[in-house]
Amino acid sequence: MPSYEERSTKRPDQYGKHRSVFESNKKKILATQNVCGICGKPVDKSFKFPHPLSPSIDHIVPVDKGGHPSDMSNLQLAHLCCNRFKSDKLVEKQTFDQIPETISNRVLPCLIDWKTV
Repeated sequence: MPSYEERSTKRPDQYGKHRSVFESNKKKILATQNVCGICGKPVDKSFKFPHPLSPSIDHIVPVDKGGHPSDMSNLQLAHLCCNRFKSDKLVEKQTFDQIPETISNRVLPCLIDWKTV
């Protein structure tokens, strides 16, 4: 059994009750989605970790920013490099008369075209 310190530093989708739901939703996403939710390009599922274009699961609203760790509506397919570049960033629509609304994160620049490397 992990110590209290180890449990308190791990995210809910990596430890605890959300882990099994996250894994189940991950399988569904890998089976049904084919496009990176960040860059909008196709994801080749034949690549395996740690290849930069290997598939990964991205939290649209990061867990550290209050996003649900295992809810299907907060998960999307992404390239590993896109997911790491996005990290824990949020993209928000700028409005001054309303509460900011989270919009698509596809506006993040794609710095490296890994297919040419």
